[in-house]
Amino acid sequence: MTRWSRGEASIERQLGAGELQAVRGAQANGEPWLVKASRTVDTAAGLIAVDPTSAITLAYDAARFAAMAVLAQQGLRATTKGGHIAVDDAVRAQFGDAFRPYRALRIRRNELEYPEHPDEVVEADESEEAVESCRKIIDAASKLLPHLGMF
Repeated sequence: MTRWSRGEASIERQLGAGELQAVRGAQANGEPWLVKASRTVDTAAGLIAVDPTSAITLAYDAARFAAMAVLAQQGLRATTKGGHIAVDDAVRAQFGDAFRPYRALRIRRNELEYPEHPDEVVEADESEEAVESCRKIIDAASKLLPHLGMF
């Protein structure tokens, strides 16, 4: 399988900056990440009515796991230097619209984890939207995985 060419310059830049690193062997298998993403989004969906804030946080985690799946399949992994933003930048540069909701989920998760107002109310419909966005990301990642080779 050939290297995914869209976003290649961005990935090269991230590798050079130490935001991403190359991995091989079992670490270059995206399937376990997809399994984890699916399990986590199901857990998030189960929390919508009782804990919508945690549901959003878990939906974000599941979306991140799906994004990590496509990167792993390419033999890539974010470093502690690059973190969650590196994952966001890498998948958006390469796969575009399918991963567009990831950034909004990441930003909302950060707002909830580091609140200006700790008593902020999160409605169930916002959590439902987060879970639905995550499911779309997981679906996109599942469809991409068979077409990805090592970067």
